Amino acid sequence: MKNNVKLIPQLCFSHNTVEWDEAKIQDIFIFLSTNTYSRNQLNYEHGEYQNIHYGDVLVKYNSIIDAQRETIPYINEDIECTSNDIAINGDIIIADTAEDEIVGKASEIQNVGNKRILSGLHTFWLRPQISFAPKYLGHFFNSTQYHNQLLPLIQGAKVSSISKKALTNTIIVYPSPIEQQKIADCLSSLDDLIEATNRKIVALKEHKKGLMQRLFPKDGENVPELRFPEFQGTKEWEKKKLEEIGNFIGGGTPNTNNPEYWDGEILWYTPTEIKNARLKSSNRKITEQGLRNSSAKLLPKGAILITTRATIGDVAISEKECTTNQGFQSLVVKDSEVNSFWFYWIIQHKEELNKRASGSTFKEIGKNEIINITAYSTQKQEQQKIADCLSSLDELIEATSRKVEILKEHKKGLMQQLFPKI
Repeated sequence: MKNNVKLIPQLCFSHNTVEWDEAKIQDIFIFLSTNTYSRNQLNYEHGEYQNIHYGDVLVKYNSIIDAQRETIPYINEDIECTSNDIAINGDIIIADTAEDEIVGKASEIQNVGNKRILSGLHTFWLRPQISFAPKYLGHFFNSTQYHNQLLPLIQGAKVSSISKKALTNTIIVYPSPIEQQKIADCLSSLDDLIEATNRKIVALKEHKKGLMQRLFPKDGENVPELRFPEFQGTKEWEKKKLEEIGNFIGGGTPNTNNPEYWDGEILWYTPTEIKNARLKSSNRKITEQGLRNSSAKLLPKGAILITTRATIGDVAISEKECTTNQGFQSLVVKDSEVNSFWFYWIIQHKEELNKRASGSTFKEIGKNEIINITAYSTQKQEQQKIADCLSSLDELIEATSRKVEILKEHKKGLMQQLFPKI
């Protein structure tokens, strides 16, 4: 305990505030043996043993792994695997390697049942030697208070890691078993809500995907499967080439060594920022001088940005004037067409863009290939109806995604109050 500061959190469930206990990892945990099986030695179909890979701890699993619900890969049956240690409820798996400061992320295993689970590559496998309330440790090991102890212990430049020796001297703090359980239940209920909200986002995206398939004509057809009542029985959709829809404009990059070209007011996009979204801001901006001295062109609000290199066919629509680097062909739709309609049409037909790409070192699609893609268009009123329908779904998905971020921030703030500073 630093400077004899009492271990008392800001927020307690108990009416009587009692100082927490503390101990070093080495005093209350034992380290079990882990294996080094790589991804290609694992499968998701069958096997006697299941294996927790550090990559899944970092990006897939939450603070708690419910062994009966989570998808845990199996060790391939052609690998002779013998282990004296099998995971039990309450074991802690910590990722000892990552590409950034997320190293040290941990998961507590629960609901193991009769599963034979091992801990794999780049992990520490800890088993407590005193009793803790279920799920308490999983949340504590992922708290800011604990992770702050790891930050000065992280080694490596390109890859971050932490050693077993360093980990053993870190401190764990804990209240009474009753308080532990209340903390675990509180934070786990928030995790359940976050997970349920994420499932809602996935369901909304699947619904949107299915709806798009029905609102646009299938290949070889000139009317969609689903039409709004007021358009049923009206004329067939009209075949056009994309060059008839509007003008395609390429991008460019100002000289990066000239500071006068950068940090201006003009939004400037690269393909990494484009993920079927509505763009309001960019990672970098250029100046008017930078625009004039490059092949980039200023695009109006509503321009549809289409990536044409490496990752082909990612699409976004700009909500402000902007420009792009050379990895784009951007569609400026004619006044008689509805921008959002073509935004969704291109998303739906990403496969067509990829079919026309070529190149040996990396794939690329040129302007001449894009403008000759055949599209089907309908009257402006129906275009607008389709665009409004899909836009409303996008807004619901975005609002639900914001809710997830708010819940995560709420949980983070709550954890800072529920665990004392160490």
